[in-house]
Amino acid sequence: MTVMEQRGAYRPTPPPAWQPRTDPAPLLPDALPHRVLGTEAAAQADPDLLRRLYAQLVRGRRYNTQATALTKQGRLAVYPSTTGQEACEVAAALVLEERDWLFPSYRDTLAAVARGLDPVQALTLLRGDWHTGYDPREHRIAPLSTPLATQLPHAVGLAHAARLKGDDVVALAMVGDGGTSEGDFHEALNFAAVWQAPVVFLVQNNGFAISVPLAKQTAAPSLAHKAVGYGMPGRLVDGNDAAAVHEVLADAVRRAREGGGPTLVEAVTYRIDAHTNADDATRYRGDAEVETWRAHDPIALLERELTERGLIDEDGVRAAREDAEAMAADLRERMNQDPVLDPMDLFAHVYAEPTPQLREQEAQLRAELDAEADGSHGSEGAGR
Repeated sequence: MTVMEQRGAYRPTPPPAWQPRTDPAPLLPDALPHRVLGTEAAAQADPDLLRRLYAQLVRGRRYNTQATALTKQGRLAVYPSTTGQEACEVAAALVLEERDWLFPSYRDTLAAVARGLDPVQALTLLRGDWHTGYDPREHRIAPLSTPLATQLPHAVGLAHAARLKGDDVVALAMVGDGGTSEGDFHEALNFAAVWQAPVVFLVQNNGFAISVPLAKQTAAPSLAHKAVGYGMPGRLVDGNDAAAVHEVLADAVRRAREGGGPTLVEAVTYRIDAHTNADDATRYRGDAEVETWRAHDPIALLERELTERGLIDEDGVRAAREDAEAMAADLRERMNQDPVLDPMDLFAHVYAEPTPQLREQEAQLRAELDAEADGSHGSEGAGR
């Protein structure tokens, strides 16, 4: 007698007619990246918002060049520049309400600064001085994430928890094209869609995961198309068009806040500078490619729109640049000051309740520091 012949054995029945759980058509991104500047849609854009975006772009470009210079002066250990990507960084910061949360990657210090974080605090981690460098709860900015894509599940968890509590909070998580090849990306999008969490994923597709071009990472039509497989909308936007990025992200944030669930936004942009100051980008891309993208500079695009519509004049341009220079001068002055470091800070903010091992290590270091201090005082006395 076989198992299937036994009394009470499971006997499969014909399955019901298969039906898709979700209509894929509304989830698919547009065939071409969404644009505003240089199109008829630009006339409908809020002039005050355009001027605000412009001022932040100019400030962001100067922040990038100043931070890069600080690496050459030995004041920063490393700096991943967002020159050329300022439109994505600024728009991500400006679409959020004060109660919302930003989850940046290591490259997104400009987004944190545009959200109101002190530029020195934003660079503290990259300087190697302290842990995060700022209080995430105070600023609603998660710690800068150096491991690729690990901030994405954290954003989903926070957004889901806020929804369960009834808090009107949206999380915006930023990641590069390289991060979409990580398992954390899959897990975050899958959970976000299943839970309908109020989270927006912004992928800055800047062409390269360090030296690996996008074509060697994925065969998908676009990264935005990946959204369909998770059951969420995918949006494709020109990442150098600040007005377009802000519009698309604002729609996604609004949808999330109203209970519509997550959205995946791919912003097509370009990393003008090398991966970091330690990278030699000439080994994997040519100057002609970089110059082509310089012609699509986000600041020039927005400045042209504002000028042609009479929304900014030479005085306005000059004022934006002077404000940026003042910020850079202040950043330069404060970063040139040697920080006062306390070795005991190594044990601060590691765990909410320190483990026995951590307390033991803390006591050992304190004893060594006390002994060193006593020894130096003794030698001074002997010299007298």
